[in-house]
Amino acid sequence: MTAHEERKQVIVLLNESIIAGARQAQACEVLGLSERTLQRWQTGETVHCDQRPLREYQPPHKLTVMERAEVLAVANSDEFGHLPPSQIVPRLVDQGRYLASESTFYRVLRAENQLAHRRSERPAQSRTKPRAICATAPNQLYSWDITYLPSAIRGQFFYLYLFVDIFSRKIVGWQVFEEESSSLAGELLRDLCHREGIQPKQLILHSDNGSPMKGATMLATLQQLGVMPSLSRPSVSNDNPYSESLFKTLKYRPNYPLKPFAKVTDARDWVTRLVEWYNHEHRHSAIRFVTPAQRHEGLDQGLLVKRKAVYEAARDRNPKRWTGNTRNWDCIQAVHLNPDKPVTNSKPNTEETTQNKNAA
Repeated sequence: MTAHEERKQVIVLLNESIIAGARQAQACEVLGLSERTLQRWQTGETVHCDQRPLREYQPPHKLTVMERAEVLAVANSDEFGHLPPSQIVPRLVDQGRYLASESTFYRVLRAENQLAHRRSERPAQSRTKPRAICATAPNQLYSWDITYLPSAIRGQFFYLYLFVDIFSRKIVGWQVFEEESSSLAGELLRDLCHREGIQPKQLILHSDNGSPMKGATMLATLQQLGVMPSLSRPSVSNDNPYSESLFKTLKYRPNYPLKPFAKVTDARDWVTRLVEWYNHEHRHSAIRFVTPAQRHEGLDQGLLVKRKAVYEAARDRNPKRWTGNTRNWDCIQAVHLNPDKPVTNSKPNTEETTQNKNAA
């Protein structure tokens, strides 16, 4: 819809163009306007305002107030109050009654804020992103999960419990069991905290919403050890990316067995070799290609300093081969879990910017 002032301006411009020798049809085409619309505007009857919003249209088949009240009464009755409209309408037809269509039932209920779960199931709940966590040293933030390992019996699996330090990416604890259990997870965590010397309120343990993760025994163990729990949103694997990524790295190894494990001891032997390779041989890309064990023990800084020196010496020998800086071998000081998105201001505060520069 074109405003009144814009219409007047269009008419003035067209008149000037026509006086200057332009054809009305071509001028209207340039503006994307039909000559019939221009003619209607020039009559003066509708130039002051658009008449379309002022039209009040009532469908001839609209429900009356009494019919609308009857639909609500039936939908909220003892007989139909627990049923959705898709179940109400056929039952009414079986009784020889027709009040309205299913879509009309839905529309009336929506207008009255009654379009909700009509059965005994729990309605959907809104979930918020887990709080952002930052780790600046080992043994501050762990992530753990359980994955399936195939067994020789179809439909049965072995379960690999795996704990990883998010800062160093080191597998700090693992075990293969024949069942999923919060009590087994609690025992494994208790042993892990003892070996790593975890003090109360030192560690945050992140996991998904599986039953072993939030079972009563596991939660009691966390409370006794002083470990703070952190849970992902249901069915959102991105909230626990480190464990998910680790499982893919392990299961896509070339030596991953093609046949299922015959016994749980076979699965444990294979995981033992795999963890040894991952912690002490695998150069992890997210921590500047040092091994997780080196980073967990604080040896990565010396290695990265040596790598930087090697690169700088190579550039000094052949400066023409380097168009910019050498490869970034700086140590990663912090690792974030579920970080908050940065807030961008379209109009920066000049006063705050000045204060930040002064503080720097």
